[in-house]
Amino acid sequence: MTKRSRYLSGARILPPPVGKRMRVSELIERTFLAYNAGRLREGARLLSDRMLKPDVTVGLSITGALTPAGLGVSCIVPLLKAGFVDWVVSTGANLYHDAHFGLGLPMHAGSPFLDDRVLRDEGVVRIYDVLFDYGVLLDTDAFFRQVLDLPEFQAQMGTAEFHYRLGRYMEQREKALGQGEVSVLAAAWRYGVPVYTSSPGDSSIGMNVAAMRLGGRGVTFDVSLDVNETAAIVHDAKRRGGKSAVWILGGGSPKNFMLQTEPQIQEVLGLDEKGHDYFLQITDARPDTGGLSGATPSEAVSWGKVDPDKLPDTVVCYVDSTVALPLLCAFAFDRVGKRTRRRLYDRRAEMLADLGKGYRKAVNAAAVTKKRKVARKK
Repeated sequence: MTKRSRYLSGARILPPPVGKRMRVSELIERTFLAYNAGRLREGARLLSDRMLKPDVTVGLSITGALTPAGLGVSCIVPLLKAGFVDWVVSTGANLYHDAHFGLGLPMHAGSPFLDDRVLRDEGVVRIYDVLFDYGVLLDTDAFFRQVLDLPEFQAQMGTAEFHYRLGRYMEQREKALGQGEVSVLAAAWRYGVPVYTSSPGDSSIGMNVAAMRLGGRGVTFDVSLDVNETAAIVHDAKRRGGKSAVWILGGGSPKNFMLQTEPQIQEVLGLDEKGHDYFLQITDARPDTGGLSGATPSEAVSWGKVDPDKLPDTVVCYVDSTVALPLLCAFAFDRVGKRTRRRLYDRRAEMLADLGKGYRKAVNAAAVTKKRKVARKK
């Protein structure tokens, strides 16, 4: 008898029949055995067994029109409430459409196979198969302009502070409407989760901010503060002996903004670091086109974004986020329950000060080294 190959040491593929009483976590564990289902099972295990440990700081990046489809209500709000996500980088569009829910403005299930000329004539806006009245946009714009005209917004600030302040007013609308916790912005305010936007001008929120600026009113964004605050979050996690995890829904600018924290720490600020410890991405983008959305964690290693020693703790699932996110959430809630909330928003100044102190120390050390080299040459 020939010696059995080590490659045949994996579990035998012989799943049980799917039953009506099977829990989501059991369904994933026992029937998601190969192909993209297999990667999703690996991702669910990575999230629950490693990323949600008490010593891990978890960042979530959000792209794609997820909030209009209801995933803010069904998944992201519960994740923030349970302490499963410590900081967020989102497209402005997701936060704008999130506001519809907080304001009680209805979104409707529809069809992607409609005549958009007819929809335009009838004042209906379409996001693939999500439909809503054009008035939803106008009412949401009116809310943002009303809030942006308040005294507290007549200042320069980063997007985390901006979204935190918005979240308080969104939470007030939630309560007034008696509709429960439905807004990501309100939940982020309630649970102290900093929310950043990598391109604050690239959304209807940014458009309303720009309109206010034409009249000399409203907020101005400090994008450099965002770069440093996000780097400070990762630096703080590592300085305290913990780990950093990135959970990426889609790709795009929020993915890069979250991952660039490590090159900011290492390459630009000159601090000793190796990269994020855990990497979980849900994407439909291919790596061979050269776009960041499809870039693999092994490619990220070459930039210093991911710790090379932690590549086994990286998973890419080639699945639509609207399919994968609810499954991952259900799996995590089955396995983990909840974590202590970090309320990183409340510690932004402290973390930023620590990062600045480390940077100045690195600059001084580099200057001393340079002087010694010059002296030796003389």
